[in-house]
Amino acid sequence: MAAEGDGDETEPEGEDGGAETPMTATETDPKSVRTGIIGLGNIGHHHAERLVEQSVPLVGGMDVDAEARERFATHYDVAVYDDHRDLFDAVDAVVITTPNRFHEEYAVDAFEHDLHVLLEKPLAHSLESALRIADAAADSEGVCMVGFNNRFLNAVRLVRNRIDRGEFGEVTHVEANYVRRRGVPGRGSWFTRREVSGGGALIDLGVHAIDLAMHLLDYPAVEDVSGVARSEFGDRDDYAYLEMWGDDHGPGAFDVDDSASAFIRCDGDRSVSLEVAWATNRPPTHEFVVRGTEAAARFDLLTNELTIYSASADGPDHMLDTSIETEENDTHADEQAAFFEAIADGRRVGSTVEEGLTVQRIVDAIYRSSERGGAVSLGDEAP
Repeated sequence: MAAEGDGDETEPEGEDGGAETPMTATETDPKSVRTGIIGLGNIGHHHAERLVEQSVPLVGGMDVDAEARERFATHYDVAVYDDHRDLFDAVDAVVITTPNRFHEEYAVDAFEHDLHVLLEKPLAHSLESALRIADAAADSEGVCMVGFNNRFLNAVRLVRNRIDRGEFGEVTHVEANYVRRRGVPGRGSWFTRREVSGGGALIDLGVHAIDLAMHLLDYPAVEDVSGVARSEFGDRDDYAYLEMWGDDHGPGAFDVDDSASAFIRCDGDRSVSLEVAWATNRPPTHEFVVRGTEAAARFDLLTNELTIYSASADGPDHMLDTSIETEENDTHADEQAAFFEAIADGRRVGSTVEEGLTVQRIVDAIYRSSERGGAVSLGDEAP
């Protein structure tokens, strides 16, 4: 987010001439939850579009950048603010989509106002900041969901359903891959500056992969982590900018990792092998393999392809490979629907702040393992 700008909207008023009071979790209509966006960049617009499509009342947005506010107000015809506290007086829920370093400021204040919060991943830029967010959420009446939208991919939900039905037996290992061949965000953007992002490919892409793997394992207790975070491409003058995610191809600050490899060992000998990268000299892959004692699954996060693997001694011994077609779905829209469902009835739907904190601890442990050159216990040196 850019430097502070001047506010250009006044505070909406309720029927009594003052700000309306926040909605409680006992009110049951998601389409009556007044919602605002904090952080009006690309992902903020992405969330706003889906709110509008689902007839959720989008009542305002906040950003410190005046041009971002103007674009958002023009496009959605809503009030915009340069002070998040003014937005908080007008809403029941907020979607926070700022760069990672600013999550804590806005999330903690939202929880203190007992607002419901959908907080884009990761929980924060550092473990210390994530812990403060988790403490604030625990003391709040508001619902909190962390934005791990890949959980809502139809292929993932189908695998989760079959695990719950016992068809996989005991799930023991997940191979988690989120690898781009060329996809370093623009150098000098907040993505490539550790002080704002908290890390590179691991904290950007890796948190998705870690959450998804842990979700399919039922979030077991983590015992130790071994990993290596590398920076091999982002600061090279001869980096080939093909299939570039960001717009800035020129020189700029780059002090983060562009790939990471890790092994996560959990309670009960359950485990995760992790490969994430913004850039590598290998084919890209978004493949996950979920291994169980009775069956396994392979799915692709981008193509939604899903295959179930099993074997049987019923009759002649044989292998069974079953390809399953599922409809493509908008994972952010389905994530939002789950968020508002949680607000409506108080049920746990989607990723909790506790799970987001576990992901943050794993990321922190991978970085510490890389610096130390060996495995670390998840609790070692944690704040």
